[in-house]
Amino acid sequence: MATDRRVERRLEAFLGSLDRPDIRNKIHSTEGAKEYGYQGALVGGVAVFGWATPLIFEALGREWLDEGWAELAFRRPTYPGDELIITLEPQGTGTWALRITGVDGHDRVVGDLGRGLAPWLDDVLLKTPFRPAEPALADYPRLEPEVVPVGRELSPFGFEVSVDEAHEYAATRQRTDDPLFTGPSPRLHPGWIAGRPPGVLHHTYHYGPAVHTRSHLQLFAPAYAGQKFVTTATFRESYERKGHQYGAYDCTTYSEDGQELWRQRHTTIYKVAKRNTTS
Repeated sequence: MATDRRVERRLEAFLGSLDRPDIRNKIHSTEGAKEYGYQGALVGGVAVFGWATPLIFEALGREWLDEGWAELAFRRPTYPGDELIITLEPQGTGTWALRITGVDGHDRVVGDLGRGLAPWLDDVLLKTPFRPAEPALADYPRLEPEVVPVGRELSPFGFEVSVDEAHEYAATRQRTDDPLFTGPSPRLHPGWIAGRPPGVLHHTYHYGPAVHTRSHLQLFAPAYAGQKFVTTATFRESYERKGHQYGAYDCTTYSEDGQELWRQRHTTIYKVAKRNTTS
C-alpha cells in the first residue's frame, strides 16, 4: 500500500465524448438530457469514478487493479464544468472511503474500496456461469416492467477491445497519460470496466435512456486490450421508485478461454421518468 493518509484530487468535470443527439443513451447529450428535465448532458457516473483512479493507485497501490473491489453509489448528476473534489480516506480496516463532491457541497459519487476480495462478495454478487457468446438478435424486445426477466440469464455477450479503443478511452474519457493505460499493451481502465454491464443488457433488450445508480465491482485478474471477452448475466430485481423503473443485474466477465476476470452488480434506472424541474 502506497500510503495510509487521506489523499485528494481536484478537477473540472468534462463530457469526454461528442455531444450528439443520436448517442445510444441520450441522457448523455444536451438535447436528450433536457428532454428528461436535466439542465444539460450528464457525465457518465463510471467516468467520474474513473477520475479517482490516480488516488486509488496512490492509496491502495496499482495491485488493486489485479484483485480489488469497489462499492459505489451515484448520488447526483455530474455536468461538464462542475468543479469536483475527489478524496480517499482510510477507514482503519483496510477499507477506503471514496467521496466525489462538488464545490457546491453535493456528493456525486460515494463508496468504499479495498484490496483482495470484497467482504460482501458471496452475499451480493452471484456468479453467472460461463457460456459461449451468442450472436446479436435481428430485433430486440423493449425492456418494460411487465417483461423484466427477474431470475433469468441474459444472452451471453461477446466483445473485443482494441488497443486503439483503450488508448482513446484513456485520452478522451480520462485524460490520463499513465502508461498502464496508454502503453503498447494497455490494461482496461477501471472506469471502462465499471461501465460494461449495459452492453450485455443491450444484447438482450432495447431500452433507455438510462441512469446508472449503483455498482458493486470485484476484480479477479488482469484484463488487457486485445483480448476477447464474454459477459454472462442474470437479472436479479426490478422495482419502481418515484416514477422511475429500476433494475439490478449481476454480470460475470470471462476471458475467451473461461477465466473469470471481473464480476459486478449494476443497478440502473432503465426507464427514466421525466422531471418537472431541472437539477
